[in-house]
Amino acid sequence: MRRRDWLAMNAALPLAARAAQAGSKDLVISSANGLKACAKAMEVLKAGGDTLEAAVAGVTLVEDDPNDTSVGYGGLPNEEGVVELDASVMHGPTRRAGSVAAVRNIKNVARLAKLVMEQTDHIMLVGEGALRFARAWGIEETNLLTERARMAWIAWKQSLRGREGNNNWTDGLDSPRMLKAAERLRRQFPQAGEELIAWALDVAANPPTGTINLLALNARGEISGVTTTSGLAWKIPGRVGDSPIIGAGLYVDQDVGAAGSTGRGEENIRIAGAHTIVEMMRQGMAPREACLEALKRIARNFRNDAEVLNRFDINFYALRKDGAYGAASLWDGRQRRGYRADIQFAVNDGTGPSRLEKCANLLERKRP
Repeated sequence: MRRRDWLAMNAALPLAARAAQAGSKDLVISSANGLKACAKAMEVLKAGGDTLEAAVAGVTLVEDDPNDTSVGYGGLPNEEGVVELDASVMHGPTRRAGSVAAVRNIKNVARLAKLVMEQTDHIMLVGEGALRFARAWGIEETNLLTERARMAWIAWKQSLRGREGNNNWTDGLDSPRMLKAAERLRRQFPQAGEELIAWALDVAANPPTGTINLLALNARGEISGVTTTSGLAWKIPGRVGDSPIIGAGLYVDQDVGAAGSTGRGEENIRIAGAHTIVEMMRQGMAPREACLEALKRIARNFRNDAEVLNRFDINFYALRKDGAYGAASLWDGRQRRGYRADIQFAVNDGTGPSRLEKCANLLERKRP
């Protein structure tokens, strides 16, 4: 391309896109559960690896971690006790995407989504079709339900008694005496400590919406992203949230930047959150403010009713091509099991270990 033509094209770009060409650098951001993932992704970038290769390598660590019950192996199951995973990837340089949804028995679904992008003419494969595709490529199948996740599922099944009357999963007429929920778990899982039992009961009562979104940028200004999840705990089998939906759980535009989300997927799908954020950045809005704008649209869908909005959490993350980044959450904190936690996100800029930074927030929860 002749310089005159390049200048003409560049002048037509929106402000954010022009700024993005000026000062790119190696940078990775993710949801708060991605400290190690960001470090791994940065390692790949520094070795000269592709941005999507880096992003997928990072989240694979989380997918492999049985202690993260919102992603991959160890993820909390659906209402039938079966773990179903979703993931999406987008590669900025080639402007391609791939995703999978409602996948069983495949641990690293981010890699599977990348395979869909690279080896098919499709963007999304779901359910049995996605599993057959994985088998065709020789991907090993794994029982994704860990004992920890199974205990939480059992606690949830037994908790249905209080809402729906007697059921076959709780003490019934043949039981010698009624047992409290914690005591039932102690008998069924004698090796579990009190902290684990308390966690299982809390998860049963308050199903979490986890997920990891990771966005990676290199010094050449190339940007990619990935989102992977086990979805909402105790969901109806086949339920798919925002994570594998291009434009909702993840969106990358090589001219501008990338965005992604964690939290309640249904509300993100309604506003095409990731795409909305990237478009706001295209018009010159800073990443943090773009994330807040997406949250305002979610709140507006509920007429800004704080009582209704208090029933869920959702977070957005944004990375612009020039290295500007930001994140925002619907609420300023999360109340769980007697303690309050700030909403944070992970950052690695290549100068040291990954760190956590506080998300901006749209609303403030009342202190207990």
